[in-house]
Amino acid sequence: MRRNHSTTPRTTRILGSLLLLAAAGGFSLGAAPAAQAAAPTPLDRVVPAPASVEPGGAPYRITWATRVRVDDSAEVRRIGAYLTGILRPSTGYRLPLTDHGTGGIRLHLAQGDFGAEGYRLHSGPAGVTITASAPAGLFHGVQTLRQLLPAAVEKKTVQKGPWQIAGGTVEDRPRYSYRGAMLDVSRHFFTVAQVKRYIDQLALYKINELHLHLSDDQGWRIAVDSWPRLATYGGSTEVGGGAGGYYTKDQYRDIVSYAASRYLEVVPEIDMPGHTNAALASYADLNCNGVAPPLYTGTQVGFSSLCVPKEVTYTFADDVIRELAALTPGRYLHIGGDEAHSTSHPDYVTFMDRVQPIVARYGKTVIGWHQLTGAHPAQGALAQYWGLDSTSAAEKEQVAQAARNGTGLILSPADRVYLDMKYTSGTVLGTKWAGYVEVQRSYDWNPGGYLPGVPDSAVRGVEAPLWTETLKTDADLDYMAFPRLPGAAELGWSPAATHDWNTYRLRLAAQAPRWDALGIGYYRSPQVPWPAD
Repeated sequence: MRRNHSTTPRTTRILGSLLLLAAAGGFSLGAAPAAQAAAPTPLDRVVPAPASVEPGGAPYRITWATRVRVDDSAEVRRIGAYLTGILRPSTGYRLPLTDHGTGGIRLHLAQGDFGAEGYRLHSGPAGVTITASAPAGLFHGVQTLRQLLPAAVEKKTVQKGPWQIAGGTVEDRPRYSYRGAMLDVSRHFFTVAQVKRYIDQLALYKINELHLHLSDDQGWRIAVDSWPRLATYGGSTEVGGGAGGYYTKDQYRDIVSYAASRYLEVVPEIDMPGHTNAALASYADLNCNGVAPPLYTGTQVGFSSLCVPKEVTYTFADDVIRELAALTPGRYLHIGGDEAHSTSHPDYVTFMDRVQPIVARYGKTVIGWHQLTGAHPAQGALAQYWGLDSTSAAEKEQVAQAARNGTGLILSPADRVYLDMKYTSGTVLGTKWAGYVEVQRSYDWNPGGYLPGVPDSAVRGVEAPLWTETLKTDADLDYMAFPRLPGAAELGWSPAATHDWNTYRLRLAAQAPRWDALGIGYYRSPQVPWPAD
């Protein structure tokens, strides 16, 4: 069946945990006075957990007099506009953008040990300053600022304050440079607006890679000028026989641009040589027997294959990769490579040896599912591991050997971070071929030590795939992604020393009012002490 996977002082942690327990309804501190009830969110309550938190001092309060101060830079100004776009509707304040003055909320680029995505957030009575050495860091700092404000800040109508940010300093940077989420738009098609909605959800948790699964047996979702029937015919259906759909080139560019505005890079995937029935149905020449199969709307896998011996196969691959690479400013292009059960092993190796150089020719780095390690991974290629805890030692060693030889790894173990796995036997949506994946199981593992024999330096990051055989609507995506997606984001961002289920579940519970304000439906796992309704 389809693969469809510290730094805070101890006293501060204890205090933060007590506050979280109280907020989650875990115990009562007695009748709190109104002032105490309105206390600002502790700096260490955010998800993903920051690398370092030093609470202290009085909070800053956003008022009608607050200004958002930005550097004289178009990119910093755009981040400031993004922030005010969140704050203005709910606070009702003007919050003008300015590049001069003092106090207020300041977004500032400066030299420092922040890396490409790190930041420092300092809050005190006079204002809040987010400092980074690159715009992505400022944007991630804005996400932390959002979570430090009351959840009602996410609403689109004026809400009652106060709008306070706790005093102190957060120093933060990611553990891994690749923190991804995959959306399968092939099994069921999702519109540009739906993809943008998912991008906004990913950005809140500092995810920086959006992997779009653009082709499969059930549908081809991107226009290719040199092979137009791929989209118009191959994209005309989906699982269950619905109308399907595809992205025009302009629509795909729109998705890429929107993702970039949230500091996510789009990783397009064309799955080959298997998972190709939509392409085979569109063009008879791609089949070894020259006969196009019918379009497919089921959910079985492993039955399709491009014809490896035919030269037209590589003309097809070159054309598709060339056009897709030209549309994609990001570094990566994913060529799939999993579940090629109808392709012999020698043919699989031949295919990968022919196709990987095409990706390089058009300036992209190859990503493939971890079966690529059974061929000859190109220099610099990344392999995405989707096996299980129970995957054979031999298969794991094959991946580890490739890692020791220089192939980077993205970890997506299906029985940990495949977001389409059912939570329990009572979950209506999703599949269960990799087992049931409750919230704790999804969070409670260490990417750095997951695969035996893999050097730490080989792990590039974590990705949470969301396959859509059973998912059709925004509500379906929400229910399966939340609350597991934030945990995958934390595994990719936060230092290993901060990973602790007992404290994470409390921080996760505190996210629920924000999801409610954003209109995100979620699974109320009994493992998490959600606030009372």
